[in-house]
Amino acid sequence: MHKAGDVVLGGLFQIHFFSVFPDLSFTSEPQQPTCNGFDILGFREAQTMAFAIDEINRDSNLLSNVTLGYSLFDNCLNLAIGFRAALSLASGQEKQIVLDDVCDGSPPVLGIVGDSSSTRSIAISTVLGLYRVPMVSSRIKLIYFATCSCLSDRQKYPSFFRTIPSDAFQVRAMIQILRHFNWTWAGLLVSDDDYGLHVAQSFQSDLSLSGEGCLAYLEVLPWGNDEVELRRIVDVMKKSTARVVIVFAHQNHMINLMEEVVRQNVIGLQWLASEAWTAAAVLQTRHLMPYLGGTLGIAIRRGEIAGLREFLLKIRPELHHSYYGNSVVNQFWEFAFRCRFAPPSAGWVEAGGALCTGQENLADVETELLDITNLRPEYNVYKAVYALAYALDNMLQCEPGRGPFRENSCATLETLEPWQLLYYLEKVNFTTPFDDQVSFDENGDALPIYDVMNWCLLPDGSTMVQTVGEVKRSAHKGEELTLNEDKIFWNFENQTPPRSACSESCPPGTHMVRKKGKPVCCFDCIPCSAGKFSNTTDTLGCTSCPEDFWSSPQRDHCVSKKIEFLSYHEPLGICFTAASLLGTFCSAVVLVIFIYHRKTPLVRANNSELSFQLLVSLKLCFLCSLLFIGRPRLWTCQLRHAVFGISFVLCVSCILMKTMVVFAVFKASKPGGGASLKWFGIVQQRGTVLILTSVQAAICTAWLVSSSPASHKNTKYHNDKIVYECVIGSTAGFAVLLGYIGLLAILSFLIAFLVRNLPDNFNKAKLITFSMLIFCAVWVAFVPAYVSSPGKYADAVEVFAILASNFGLLVALFGPKCYIILMRPEINTKKAIMGRGIES
Repeated sequence: MHKAGDVVLGGLFQIHFFSVFPDLSFTSEPQQPTCNGFDILGFREAQTMAFAIDEINRDSNLLSNVTLGYSLFDNCLNLAIGFRAALSLASGQEKQIVLDDVCDGSPPVLGIVGDSSSTRSIAISTVLGLYRVPMVSSRIKLIYFATCSCLSDRQKYPSFFRTIPSDAFQVRAMIQILRHFNWTWAGLLVSDDDYGLHVAQSFQSDLSLSGEGCLAYLEVLPWGNDEVELRRIVDVMKKSTARVVIVFAHQNHMINLMEEVVRQNVIGLQWLASEAWTAAAVLQTRHLMPYLGGTLGIAIRRGEIAGLREFLLKIRPELHHSYYGNSVVNQFWEFAFRCRFAPPSAGWVEAGGALCTGQENLADVETELLDITNLRPEYNVYKAVYALAYALDNMLQCEPGRGPFRENSCATLETLEPWQLLYYLEKVNFTTPFDDQVSFDENGDALPIYDVMNWCLLPDGSTMVQTVGEVKRSAHKGEELTLNEDKIFWNFENQTPPRSACSESCPPGTHMVRKKGKPVCCFDCIPCSAGKFSNTTDTLGCTSCPEDFWSSPQRDHCVSKKIEFLSYHEPLGICFTAASLLGTFCSAVVLVIFIYHRKTPLVRANNSELSFQLLVSLKLCFLCSLLFIGRPRLWTCQLRHAVFGISFVLCVSCILMKTMVVFAVFKASKPGGGASLKWFGIVQQRGTVLILTSVQAAICTAWLVSSSPASHKNTKYHNDKIVYECVIGSTAGFAVLLGYIGLLAILSFLIAFLVRNLPDNFNKAKLITFSMLIFCAVWVAFVPAYVSSPGKYADAVEVFAILASNFGLLVALFGPKCYIILMRPEINTKKAIMGRGIES
């Protein structure tokens, strides 16, 4: 198809399905290959280019005073034929060139629209892209249907542009659909050509980078009906657990594949179709829809071209005669009206065939040519032609002296080189009547946009392919998928999207562990370890809880750790508190009894002042145990050991003084020993107790100043608990404090033991010996028990030791005396006390 013009644009279209090559034995002149199997849709694409050029020529605002022409060729779905046509377009179609002052014939084309195949586009663009030097004309190739991402390489294909999105975007669109429906396990089938193999590489790379899915299998569909290979591929699909199958292939691949799918009755699959077969009507049959129903596919953006149907209705064989002939239109006419132009082939008329007159009316025949409700490749052709026209128009608007070329020159129609048009084509930016913006990025790719299609099986058994969304990329929002899920037809019993995953989703509280030797989508769900949690599904790892928190039993969130210390509210703390208060009360009662009976011989004989001091110190010892109960704080940690140490030293000092008084009395009972009593008067006793207690106070002060005890949160004893405890700060300070108490206690015990046989009716030495024995036994047992007890139990051991030793002293020292005072007052007399020996 040709039309003359000031500027000629070329086009490559698939107008026939098959080609037949003649005998190449070279025994005679080779004949041209013949094409058969008329493709009505390819013819409509070619007519769309003719319409766009006609519309531009009628537009006074675009390329005024310039007439566009076209030269359209059929590639017959064959690389050799398409390549030859492209070279013919680039170099001119004359069989003979006459060298004269003026060259006659059709000039070479300025740009080529086509080809529809990635493989053919790669081959043709590789050759045409070589001619970029000034001495040889280059050709601009603007593609409307080749999607291979490899064609975005500007180093290899510098003059390549396209109005259809790259496969790289189509792959990302597919991945977005997978992500939207949470399909993480899918199979991929690709055609055995540049289109399919580049898609396979891109899909694997992008899916791996996204980390949101993986392929169960990747198979390459063979060319032709290779039954053995197709049977193997379908068997792989049948055995796989993936319920989603993505196919980047052509409709002829799908036809062969679906024959085997039907034969093996492989149902329950969700198909995702590439743009190459999304709109393939040959697959939308009652025979195949039980298997392909519900298919989701990526389709080229649908557009509307006003006036195209009226233009198509005006097609007439006689209107398209030109210098080059008009065979394509004639073939369409014969195909549409089932007739033959004269002279017909032999036997046509005899068989009842009709002859074409050229006056038939297209409106009277049912043909896909006039169905303009779903213009997709045609819309890309339309945009491609307008892109070239706008680039040419911008070039012609150039002002001399302000041009982009050498010495600020401009290109003109008379001197125009096609490479000069590249500069303007890269900067094209216009909006179609359908409100789509057209511009090219640095790789020659247009702003990508796809429609998402769904194959709907209607109740009457018919098929409808409906648009259910779109995926596009914008400068502001990036890549964006929009779906109307309410419109989607799912070919499953529950009418819901299928689940396709190698492993079931890991619930909160678990994390994924990849199965050895399997893809990353195949994993086991392992519960989080103690102290860690996961609150989302399919997490790769569990997160450690903060320091003061611990994982819940379900491991799906963190809860505050239990707080542990010797509390007033727990049974042990209540018992210790009660025992402490009881001891304090008993000490107070004994003190009251002794004060009340202070003038009785028994109280006077027991050195009443030291007894009063001893009872007061016992009360302090009982009360200091309360500092070990309750949540440890800085002040309680500092006070508990200081008060404990000072009060116990006060208590033991009083006992030591009582023991030494008894010892002095024992010495005085012997001849010449009376002088010893003068060293143990009231003043001396008070001073000694004060000095001994002051030593302990100095030890406590030094300890608190140098390395003070402090409150500490201990998480080492129990992972799920916080044990509040007091760290002693300085082990040496605590050891000196206890050692000093132990020294005084041992000294008291030894002295009392030496005078245990004092001949007295009421011998205090025996009671002191017994009380000190209890005291020492308790504190000797305390040390290993304290060291080996963790947390609050260390405090419990110390409180128990305090209470046990205090009760031991109280009962041993004051129990017999209270018994006599209260129960046996008849022996609480000086005579009774002096009855057997010396008054103490």
